[in-house]
Amino acid sequence: MKIINFAKSPDEPMSVLTKTEEGLIHQKFNDLLNHCTHCDGKTDQRMIRKAFRMANEAHRGMRRKSGEPYVLHPIAVAKIVTHEIGLGAKAVICALLHDIVEDTDYTLEDIENNFGKKVASIIDGLTKISDVFDNKSSLQAENFRKMLLTLSDDVRVILIKLADRLHNMRTLASLPPNKQIKISGETTYLYAPLAHRLGLYAIKTELEDLSLKYRYPKIYQDLVNQVADNEKQRGMMINAFAVPLIDKLGEMGYEFDITGRPKSIYSIWNKMQVKNVPFEEVFDLLAIRIVFDPLPDIPEKTQCWNIYSAITDIYQPKPERIRDWVSTPKANGYEALHVTVMGHEGNWVEIQIRSRRMDEIAERGFAAHWRYKQEGKESSSELDKWIKRIRELLENPDSNALEFLDDFKLNLFASEILVFTPKGHIKTLPQKSTALDFAYEIHTQIGNKAIGAKVNHKLVSLNHILKSGDQVEILTSDNQKAKREWLEYVITAKAKSSIKSALKAETKNRIEKGKQVLEDKLQEFSLKPSSRVLRKLLHAYDVTSKDELYSKIGSGIITLEELKKILRKNTKNKWIRYWELQFTSSTSKNKKPAPKKSVDQTYKTDPKSPYLIRENIDETEPEYSIAKCCQPIPGDSVIGYRSQDGSIIIHKAKCPNAIKLMSSQGNRIIPAKWTTHKILSYLVSIHIQGVDKFGIYNHITTVISKELSVNMRTINLSSHDGIFVGNIDLYVHSTKDLNNLIMNLMKIKGVEAVNRVEKIED
Repeated sequence: MKIINFAKSPDEPMSVLTKTEEGLIHQKFNDLLNHCTHCDGKTDQRMIRKAFRMANEAHRGMRRKSGEPYVLHPIAVAKIVTHEIGLGAKAVICALLHDIVEDTDYTLEDIENNFGKKVASIIDGLTKISDVFDNKSSLQAENFRKMLLTLSDDVRVILIKLADRLHNMRTLASLPPNKQIKISGETTYLYAPLAHRLGLYAIKTELEDLSLKYRYPKIYQDLVNQVADNEKQRGMMINAFAVPLIDKLGEMGYEFDITGRPKSIYSIWNKMQVKNVPFEEVFDLLAIRIVFDPLPDIPEKTQCWNIYSAITDIYQPKPERIRDWVSTPKANGYEALHVTVMGHEGNWVEIQIRSRRMDEIAERGFAAHWRYKQEGKESSSELDKWIKRIRELLENPDSNALEFLDDFKLNLFASEILVFTPKGHIKTLPQKSTALDFAYEIHTQIGNKAIGAKVNHKLVSLNHILKSGDQVEILTSDNQKAKREWLEYVITAKAKSSIKSALKAETKNRIEKGKQVLEDKLQEFSLKPSSRVLRKLLHAYDVTSKDELYSKIGSGIITLEELKKILRKNTKNKWIRYWELQFTSSTSKNKKPAPKKSVDQTYKTDPKSPYLIRENIDETEPEYSIAKCCQPIPGDSVIGYRSQDGSIIIHKAKCPNAIKLMSSQGNRIIPAKWTTHKILSYLVSIHIQGVDKFGIYNHITTVISKELSVNMRTINLSSHDGIFVGNIDLYVHSTKDLNNLIMNLMKIKGVEAVNRVEKIED
């Protein structure tokens, strides 16, 4: 939250606190001490008071946008940290001091001298970055990345940051609407999922509700009113439903609480959006929670099932709605047994069964989970494994902040699936994970070498989407390498990060190999790779840089068979001048760069020069993209469309969308032509039909996969009255390869017609 310093200049005094404000500050601090349940020792109390005095002095005269004394904010954050999350004295001290290094003259050295290295380390993680980053990065993303770096040392940084964000959201009304929307959007995107991932259900729910309140105030208020109108009737129904359960559990000797479990405003709104249903259909499911004090000498899991048995003696269960998270807790540490039963009045009622310990972990999340584990009552959980995965992401030196933020967001999945290895070990993955995600979850090298998988003993492709309960075996080959198209197969951050790292390493190796091959070849002519030689080669092979040249030589796209002829050839003057300009600009260190031209200016310099569609084997984010509406492949007649942001979209020349763009935005249409493509593959579909003969299907697949080494994605052939017909999706390098494939399929006895399926969509 930003602060206001009312002093007009450094020489003038800051705003003076009134006696009422001084009294309020001390009242709030005493309230904090009263709620600090894990700060009982005299040393704890003394250090907390010392931290308060430092914070109070450091922030003296500073005010928030609301006009209240700024020090009330760190006091409120500290109370959330201890009372709502359940952390101890050290976290309270850090919460009280969390803004003073950023906003005052105090330094980390001052913190360390007064409170020790651990507190200074946590404060450092909480202090925002104020340096200037390159314009490809993001200050906000860098701040978030730096905060998460402290996961390797202390997760309390994240918990205090969430408390800080929660208090800022609670006091968001003092900011202008544009700031409210920005902060609310950021909270929904990152902080609420982060709270969920750490098991802080209550904080996650409040963050989501407050975000909705400021993003869509009218919708939020309408839902609040509808819930309030509905509450009395729901309360009566829940009470009637609970009476026989209260009697039964009492007979079993349990001390327990039964409460109605209200749906949050955000969850109601979100379900209305996702399911496209009205409020009444969202709020038709009653929900209650049973929290019991476990009986001695009986495992909590057993007692959960005993209570389940008692409930189903009274009410009829819905078998497909049982959720057993006592046997296998969720990845955020959540444990409970959920069952849905039919009430006496024909209403479905969802019941959550939890022990007191489970309930504290569910509400307070990681802090409670960590404390129980420290006491030896809980073994290492999926939450610990998740934190380990985040650390692995943070250790990748090649990722920039924005890339990290995207990858981190992928790890904040709300729904998990449990997948088994061939030996029966459980792996937790996000919903919609693929076999390739699973491969990288096991080990990076398993992922890089993966060629396929067996799911429940059935052979599947790497992009096969897994379901909870699947048993997965990954098939590997030493000849396999990570491919750029794999980035479209995976959804987990670990898989994406590993693939990008492998591609970068492969690129580096290819460039080094190509450079050596060229130098050896030039040596045969007693030459070295001088700027004059390279100018000729760049022009001759339609490449724009030395690295691209070396890479294509290293990968075999450029063979250097005509090197001698190229070197002897006199290059036209205009091309010599063009490449000289390129090399001069790239090697000049002292000259100022030319002013940046707009997209339209850049295009208008030479409208007749075609845009060369190069094989982006070295880029995870190519400078052009293939239009999804028509999906051209190398060899197709194409045009380019230069979008507002300067990126190029390649369309088939006959694509209806391209024709529409030509007529409406002709100034953005540029000619385009393909260069040699030998590594990357493109998805195409062919239609095949013929006479159904014994073994013909096997013959077709043998020609495609073995004789021509073409990868198939899907094959769908059906036979009726002696005639077979169907489509095959496969990957090819160009139309030349596709035409060769069609010609070979036509040679098969019984095959009558093979045609490419043109995918043209408006």
